[in-house]
Amino acid sequence: MGWFNRSQQGINTETKDKKEIPDGLWYKCPQCKEIITTEDHKKNLCVCPKCNYHERISSKEYFEILFDNAEYEELFVNLHSGDPLSFVDRKKYTDRVAAVEKQTGLNDALSAATGKINGNDVVIDSMNFEFIGGSMGSVVGEKIARSVDDCIEHKKALVIISRSGGARMMEGAFSLMQMAKTSAKLTQLGEAHLPYISVMTNPTTGGVSASFAMLGDINMAEPQALIGFAGPRVIREFTGKDLPDGFQSSEFLLEHGFLDTIVERKNLKNTLAGLIGMMM
Repeated sequence: MGWFNRSQQGINTETKDKKEIPDGLWYKCPQCKEIITTEDHKKNLCVCPKCNYHERISSKEYFEILFDNAEYEELFVNLHSGDPLSFVDRKKYTDRVAAVEKQTGLNDALSAATGKINGNDVVIDSMNFEFIGGSMGSVVGEKIARSVDDCIEHKKALVIISRSGGARMMEGAFSLMQMAKTSAKLTQLGEAHLPYISVMTNPTTGGVSASFAMLGDINMAEPQALIGFAGPRVIREFTGKDLPDGFQSSEFLLEHGFLDTIVERKNLKNTLAGLIGMMM
């Protein structure tokens, strides 16, 4: 089709059809704006090669990275959220849960799986931020409790990868009770002399950070992760004071003694394997 046509002068310029570029071929880092191919980004474990920004990834991706040969068995897949308060905001809680389950293919905000890391038996609980912001409801607490029981019965280590906006308030006090429940179950794991390693990713906030996320024998985090109870904006408005640079970042927490180490995603498997091998 001619895009430039001046008939009086006898000029007629023909061009070839423009090629369409498929969506999803490129990834733009939200932090440094570096653009790389999606394929290269995935090969680099969804970490920006320029600024080391760790993009949020799914539980399935963590399982494939950490378990030997990406082989694992998912646990407690038949647990689904109830509606103890018959809660309604913009829509019924039951409708919201059903919609998210259909959209994500997940049954709740935490996935549990068992397998081996460098030959060591381990259970990994990984939170799903795409499921209502990774909020902690009754199912999250129950899966962690059952994971602890499985570890004690079969002498396994426990790893929990946290990624959450906090407690799921659509379940009210039932959600808040999971803080005490998970803490009590982790005490049982400790009494059985089995290791628990907590891995905090971006973001780890609210009731999750105030309970099991900070109770590891080893507390580690990915670089530049937001970790805290209330968010910086809420704290700033409450105190009326400016916050230090990097406040609530994993680097800030490490400097102030709240973390044991920061581990890049590419080193996570070997770090966990070494710690579990030593602690078991």
